[in-house]
Amino acid sequence: MAQELLDWSADEVRAIGRHGPWPPSPVRDPSNRVSGTPAGIVLGEHLFNDPRVSANGRMSCATCHQAGRDWSDGRAKGFGTVELDRRTPSLWNVGHAHWFGWDGAGDSLWAQAIRPILDPREMGGSAARVGRLVRNDKLLACGYERAFGTRAGDDDERLLVDSAKALAAFQATLVSPRTRFDAFRDALVTGDRAAAARYPLPEQRGLRLFIGVGNCDTCHFGPRFTNGEFGDIGIAFFVRPGEVDSGRLGGLARLASSPFNLLGRYNDDASGASAQRTRHVQRLHANFGEFRVPSLRQVGRAAAYMHDGSLATLEEVVGHYSGVDPDRLHSDGTPLVRPLGLSPQERTDLVAFLRSLDVDPPPRPPPPPLCP
Repeated sequence: MAQELLDWSADEVRAIGRHGPWPPSPVRDPSNRVSGTPAGIVLGEHLFNDPRVSANGRMSCATCHQAGRDWSDGRAKGFGTVELDRRTPSLWNVGHAHWFGWDGAGDSLWAQAIRPILDPREMGGSAARVGRLVRNDKLLACGYERAFGTRAGDDDERLLVDSAKALAAFQATLVSPRTRFDAFRDALVTGDRAAAARYPLPEQRGLRLFIGVGNCDTCHFGPRFTNGEFGDIGIAFFVRPGEVDSGRLGGLARLASSPFNLLGRYNDDASGASAQRTRHVQRLHANFGEFRVPSLRQVGRAAAYMHDGSLATLEEVVGHYSGVDPDRLHSDGTPLVRPLGLSPQERTDLVAFLRSLDVDPPPRPPPPPLCP
């Protein structure tokens, strides 16, 4: 049944229009020679679901990034061999990012894929383990040769990197479906008032808050609802007594020291253009306590919230922004948030809008065979 349409100004329509269209065009990563290739994607999906990559042989990438849980795990904090300090991020639309991990310690999706494989707190694997697996498993060896055009050799680190590039090729295909908001956005931009009016009024009111007095789209901008950068939003830095998570500050240090960053020898982009952001990023004390701005697509299905899983519901998230304490913000940082002081109705409307960015994804078929 058609519902009422708010009186949207031309400026508001333009602001809403900038959050689309959706879905985006497929992306190719020039630093990854198998990005976007069918054989690379198939190899990556098989590796993604293979627990033999881990030290104990029981944990795959899919253990924590579950298709049925929107490519996360539903936990407040991730769990590998031990409980971690941060929440497992969703992989939806990850191929369109340019920094990876909550602290941006990865400058490519393939470099980010290496980190949990080697981290003893997570999968606890090694280059030697991955190399043996890819060389000795007949199907994986066949899939590798199809993807990379050569047989798996004896260089374990190269096989680790290539496996990560295949993993990245697969993960870049994980694009979230269109939502109620997308239908509304398209109708509003094209002037189809009847179609736009099908978007419920609470969601419209929440959207007006989002692009208006809330200034939410300062950080949650564009079709992915994120600027892809980092901010301090007043979440506590302490992970346990006497120990802090420095966020982006520590992430940039790890990025600089990584042999897998885009300034290193494994970047397939001969032009060097893909490494420009890494080359010029500066590590500043103001980065302390900053964490990646997540996409809001599928956000209502992504509980818990914040980098540390400290908020359990969307209602708590909106409540945080409504009453955030400016004294909790790092003193050297540029303030990104202020207490919004939302009324109960405004909080309800904002949550309704955020939930309009959710949709049930279709069931996933099994992966194609590596070597048909």
